[in-house]
Amino acid sequence: MKKRILAALLASAAVLSFAGCSSNTTSSSTPADSSSAADSSAADSSTPAADESSSVAEESSAPAAEADDSAKTAGTGITVSESEGKVFNIYAWNEEFKGFFEKYYTVPEGITVNWVINPSDDGVYQDKLDAALQAQATAAADDKVDMFLAEADYIIKYVNSDYTMDVSKIGVSALDTEYKYTVDAATDTRNGQLKGVSFQCCPAALIYRRSIAEAVLGTSEPAEVQAKLSDWTKFNEVAKQAKDLGYYMTASYAETFRTFSNNATSPWVDADNNLVIDDVFNQWIDQAYDFVQNEYTLTSDIWGDEKNAQMFKDGKTMCFFGPAWYYNFSMGNAQDPDKGCPGDWAIIQGPQAYFWGGTWLLAAEGSDNPEMLADVFNAFTANEDICTKLVENESQFTNNTNVNQKFAEDPNYGNAFLGGQNDTAIFVELAKNIKFENKTQYDQLLSEGLPKYMLDYFTGEVTKDEALANFYSFVNDKYPAIVTP
Repeated sequence: MKKRILAALLASAAVLSFAGCSSNTTSSSTPADSSSAADSSAADSSTPAADESSSVAEESSAPAAEADDSAKTAGTGITVSESEGKVFNIYAWNEEFKGFFEKYYTVPEGITVNWVINPSDDGVYQDKLDAALQAQATAAADDKVDMFLAEADYIIKYVNSDYTMDVSKIGVSALDTEYKYTVDAATDTRNGQLKGVSFQCCPAALIYRRSIAEAVLGTSEPAEVQAKLSDWTKFNEVAKQAKDLGYYMTASYAETFRTFSNNATSPWVDADNNLVIDDVFNQWIDQAYDFVQNEYTLTSDIWGDEKNAQMFKDGKTMCFFGPAWYYNFSMGNAQDPDKGCPGDWAIIQGPQAYFWGGTWLLAAEGSDNPEMLADVFNAFTANEDICTKLVENESQFTNNTNVNQKFAEDPNYGNAFLGGQNDTAIFVELAKNIKFENKTQYDQLLSEGLPKYMLDYFTGEVTKDEALANFYSFVNDKYPAIVTP
């Protein structure tokens, strides 16, 4: 297989809880062969990452461009029965999966796909989705939610509820080729019912600049860099070396947060509804404080422009952290052929194995499109043609072990963005470490909130205890039922 070249991306439980946020809704309609005008509540929101998105959506009713059918995959676009609904509504928080869907899936004749996209920030997406699901029973046929996307931080809220459908009833079952944790995450713990599938697996890596590693460590080779960054003690020591040479170790004070949080040994909230600050959070707080105080990192938000600017060729940051979706969907500056530095990157496990995010496709109870639901779910998990294209063309690590193994074992396969490194081979090994455990329905806002409120401590504005108290107040406001210290 030829080495792939990444496209340059230049654009920057059963009871559902509500946080009371409001936002405009993004909605666009795509019929079987082309995209049509969005509805009156439409808005187009650009998103900085696969599991994060802008907090502002702009209304738009302009018709979309004609769809390109050249990449459509044989075996999709089934002929559905007359009883199937005529509108297929999909709720999402960004356009990552929308792009894959429109590129590789053939919509059945006579069905219009309507995308309703709301930003993820501050729980807006969940709020809008919750409202739609609560209205599902009385909604008009063309307004019913058919499929919606969820990610690891809150998927159990929907899976362990009556708002999602047992997909075994429509011809979807867990496959041996799917990674077990993706099946576990989509399985209702109350009754063992499978509620959906994921099209991707998300082991995460340390992503580093080869040229900066050469300057700081005297080597850019992945195996040698891994040996020098194999634990947090080494990582922190190298951060000082980088600073002494005029480089940053990371570009955001929260860059390593997900690595620590994903290795927590207890959930955010225990069985008695008490907030739990796992020891890994204190470890991260100590590291982040040290990094900010010693200027080993910038104080940018994890999705901030200041951080993203460090991905350009003239950036001074050595390390970023994320899965395959991160450098595919969130490192557009690095991929810029003029200002970026494609080919000057590589990945390793880094100090600690972890996973981050992932997108699951869930079936809404009450959908009148069961045949198309099953076809979509099977297309993005069992159809090896589509899964192959997701790896080869889209820099995805797909949720199909057969496809991933094929690329991992191919001596001629590599990622041009990573200087020809076979990232799939790395992720095949890292995926073996993933377990879906210690998750709660509150994880998104709590994992966003702690770093946000600790920043004032890192910069010397407040004490550590004051920063934690501010975080507890945030938790009390968002989730009054959670008992804080």
